[in-house]
Amino acid sequence: MEILGYLASLLIGLSLGLIGGGGSILTLPVLVYLFGVSPTLATAYSLFIVGTASLVGAWPKHQEGLINYRTALVFGIPSIAAVFITRKIVLPAIPTDLFSIGGLAVTKDLMLMVLFAILMVAASISMLQKEKPKKESAPELQRFNYPLILAEGAVVGVLTGLVGAGGGFLIIPALVVLSKLPMKQAVGTSLLIIAAKSLIGFTGDLMTGKAMDWTLLLTVTAIAVVGIFLGNALSRKIDGAALKKGFGWFVLVMGTYILLKELGFIPSAA
Repeated sequence: MEILGYLASLLIGLSLGLIGGGGSILTLPVLVYLFGVSPTLATAYSLFIVGTASLVGAWPKHQEGLINYRTALVFGIPSIAAVFITRKIVLPAIPTDLFSIGGLAVTKDLMLMVLFAILMVAASISMLQKEKPKKESAPELQRFNYPLILAEGAVVGVLTGLVGAGGGFLIIPALVVLSKLPMKQAVGTSLLIIAAKSLIGFTGDLMTGKAMDWTLLLTVTAIAVVGIFLGNALSRKIDGAALKKGFGWFVLVMGTYILLKELGFIPSAA
C-alpha cells in the first residue's frame, strides 16, 4: 500500500504539472486510504503538500509574467484569513462524534470525507465542462467586484481549511469572471493564492500542537514536486484538453466511490 501511495504521490504532481490543477483533489484520499492517516490529520498534511507543490508550480509562472500580484492580494487576504481561522479555531472545536442518523454514527472524520467527496464530484464536473473558445481581445481596465471577491475568497478559504484541497477549480473561474483576468494569468495567480493560503493554514495546525509524521510528509511532498517537473516537461507533448477530460472522469469515479464507501453502501475490506 505504501508503494502505491508513493506512486499516487507522483500522480499528484504530474496532474498539477500537466493540467495546472486537480492534483490536490487526490491528496486526501491517497493519505487516508493508502497511508492510513486519519482524515483530520490528512487534511493538515494535504495543506502542506498542496501548498509546497503550488509554490513550486507558481515560480515558472512568475518568470513568464503570468501572476497578477494585485489580484492575488485582494483575493488572497480573505482566503488566507478564513483558512487560518478554520484550521486554528473552527476544526479543533468540532466534536469527534456529531450525531446519528438511523444506524449511522456521523463523526467528524466521516463529515470531512463526505464533504471532500462532494468537492471531488464538483471538481470533476468543472473539469468535464467544455471550454468555449474565446477571442483574444485587448486588455481591459481591471475592475474589482470587491464584495463578491471577498465573499468568494472567504468561502474557498473555509473549504480549504476543512478538507485540505487547494480549490483551484473554484478560484480560477472567480478570477476570470470577477477580476477580468486572462485564463493563463488566472492559472498562475491561482497557484500563488493556493500556495499562500495552504501553507499559512498549515501553520494553524502547527500552533494547535498536532503530532506530525515529518518523514512521511516530506517524502510525499518531494515526490509530488518531482511529478510537477515531469508534468511540465510532458505537457508540451500531450494534449492537455484530452488529459483534463480523462482526469475529470477519474476524479468523478473516485469521488462517487468515496461517498458511497463512507456512507456504508460499499463494505470495507476485512
